[in-house]
Formats: sequence, C-alpha cells, structure tokens
Amino acid sequence: MKKLLLTIIILPILAGIGWWYFHQRELTSLDPAYHEYAYITNGKSNTVSVIDMRTFLLVRTLHVGSGPTGVAANPKTNEVYVVNSGSANVSVIDAERNAVVATIGVHATPYFIDVSSDGTRAYVANSASNNVSAVDLRQRKVIATIRVDSAPGMARVSPDGNTVVVSNRNADSISLIDTRTLVVRSTVQICHQPEDIAILPDSSKAFIACSGSAQVASVDLKSDKLLALLDVGKTPVSLTLKPDGGELIVCNFDSDSISIIETGTDEVSGSYLIGTHPSRGVVSSDNSRLYVSNFGSDAVAVYDIEMGKVIASLPVGSKPDGLALSQSENYLLVLDSQAGDITVIQKRRARKLEPSEYSLLTMIPAGVQPNHIVVKSFMLHPAK
Repeated sequence: MKKLLLTIIILPILAGIGWWYFHQRELTSLDPAYHEYAYITNGKSNTVSVIDMRTFLLVRTLHVGSGPTGVAANPKTNEVYVVNSGSANVSVIDAERNAVVATIGVHATPYFIDVSSDGTRAYVANSASNNVSAVDLRQRKVIATIRVDSAPGMARVSPDGNTVVVSNRNADSISLIDTRTLVVRSTVQICHQPEDIAILPDSSKAFIACSGSAQVASVDLKSDKLLALLDVGKTPVSLTLKPDGGELIVCNFDSDSISIIETGTDEVSGSYLIGTHPSRGVVSSDNSRLYVSNFGSDAVAVYDIEMGKVIASLPVGSKPDGLALSQSENYLLVLDSQAGDITVIQKRRARKLEPSEYSLLTMIPAGVQPNHIVVKSFMLHPAK
C-alpha cells in the first residue's frame, strides 16, 4: 500500500519535472527573433485573446468589434484578421505589436474570413446580406461586393487563387466566383444546407458539407459541375483535409462519428465512432494523426490515421470546439467554448514513467465563448 501511494505521489512530480525540462530545452533552442502567438476570438466578450506560444501565457486582450467569430492569418505578412459578425466589420491586427491597426467595414452578419495564398486578398461571406466582400489587404479596403444566393455562410478561396467557393445555406447551392473579374461565373445546386468547404491543394475539386442532408458534395472546379453527393453521418459540420489532399475527414455531429472520403475517387472509405458530438478536427503535417474535439463529451480524440482507430481520449474543459496545433506540432490548443478557456495538450515521446505520449500542460483563461483560433509564427529582428 505504501509503495502504491509513493508511486501515485512521485509519478506526477516526475512528469512535471520532465515537462519543465523538455519545454526549457525547446525554448533555449529557439532563435530569440522567433515569435509565435495564438489568436482566439471571444464571441461574447468582443475581444481577442493573444497567447505567447513560447511561454503559454496570455499576453494581450485586444478589443475588437461586436461578436467576433472567424479569424485568419496572412501567410505573407505579419497580420491577423478578425470577423466581427455583430458590427459587420473586420479588425486588422498587427502581429508584431499585437495591436488593432485598422477596421474594414463589410456587410451584415459575416462569420468567416479566408485569405488568398499570396496574402493580397481576403473574402468574407455576409450571410444576412447575400453577398461576398472582396478585400484588398494592402489597401485595407473592400474592392468589390459580389451578389450570391441566400444566406452565404462561408467563402473559401482556392489555393491557386482563381476561384472563391461560397456555400449558400438557404439556397442549397454554391456560388463560384472568378477572382480575376470578381463576378459569379457559376451557381451549382448541391445538397441541403451547405456549410463548410474544403478545396484540394491542386485546386481541382471542392468538397462541401451539407448539414441538413447528411451528405458531402464533390464539385469539379474546372468544369463547375457537381461530381457526386456522398452519404456520410448525421449533421456533417466540419471538413478536415489531410495536408497531402488524399483523404477528407468529416465530423458527423449527430452520429458521433467521422467519415473518411477518398478525394481521388469520391468514395466514402469508412465511418468510425469518435466521441459524442464531434465538431472540429485538425491533422498533423505528416498526415498521421487526427485530433477531433468532441463537443458533447468534453474530450479530444486522437485518431491514428494509418492504424484506423482512436488511440487516446484526452479530457479537456467543457464544450470543446476549435482546435489548433503549434508550429512545432508538440502542442495542441483546444477552445473550451462553455468554460471560456484554452486547454493546452503536450505531445512528446512516451517515456517509461509516463502512461501516454499526451498530457495536459496547462489551461489558459480566455474570454466568454471562445469561437475560433489561428496560430501565427514569424521572425522579428530588432531594428539596427
């Protein structure tokens, strides 16, 4: 009995010392000019929480517009963009200073923003105005307002920058916008209540989750034709594309499952129970691990893609939703939407005294109803 008690006491201490040593070694290996921050929109606080990913401390709380939801980072400049659904505008954050430096007006009730791969344009679907705002990010102004079908929820730009795919929830359609002319070139009828969108790395196809019909639509972006309607689980709410583009993971909220779609053949290769009400997923850059937030069971599932099974279930705060990996992918950030905090999970090599390669690192307070998260990393050398 004494031996058991001693083990119970010593193991957490050793694990804590191990984490401290691991993290200190990781910090000292970083260039002092390296910066990495996580930006979290807090929908009911009208703020953005900024977390320093080197120290896992909340370093800034930025006041933005009303009802911030979507957030995106510019891949070419050190800027972050926040969509404020209540005030119908976009806040521009300078990541080097972690300050709001501009506000760009759009139209009624935007929820998401997507940035082109060259960093020059952003696109915002305005769900209550039935249009899309095209934003010139260098000039920080709207350069076109494009009429689409009813209740557009998301506008996602293809990797080649040529097409914006817009999901029109109330019209059961998508609008395809030509980015050179900034007009709708095609409208394609798909399935009921289209929402989330994923586009293949080669920009050849778009996949759209239809929460109202338990289907995912596959659309050819060269011919603007519907290729297939794929049956998945109930209420598919989010799509996660593997970095190599070969497979698409669908979170089926009301089936407690994920479906895996082979993107080359437009076939559902299987469906797997993952947890209660899965809401969002993220895949590691080596295509090996899928992390899924289970909104209804206050846990994150770790799914080994090669083995085809769940290998861990990690308890987090209440109603987990948004997810993001750190640049090194040693840390997973989970937004606990009801608890108003961020759970940080550490991934490391499993050691003899540690039961798992995953462990809870810390929990960081955010604002009320954290919605979405993006991680931005960059080098910042002091001026001479």
